[in-house]
Amino acid sequence: MPLIVNLDVMMAKRKMSLNELSDKVGITLSNLSILKTGKAKAIRFSTLEAICEVLDCQPGDILEYRNS
Repeated sequence: MPLIVNLDVMMAKRKMSLNELSDKVGITLSNLSILKTGKAKAIRFSTLEAICEVLDCQPGDILEYRNS
């Protein structure tokens, strides 16, 4: 899949656990885990916005397009 999810990279840079991010964003741990592993088929803009706000980053820091 040409879309790469770098959520784990941003979480590591911010020294934040999945549990902590889940609490701050208000998304279930299982849904965040699905997103983090790249298995998600879609993401709501409101979810992406909340993650970016908590991690103090841009959407491009989390989502990356690679043309293989």
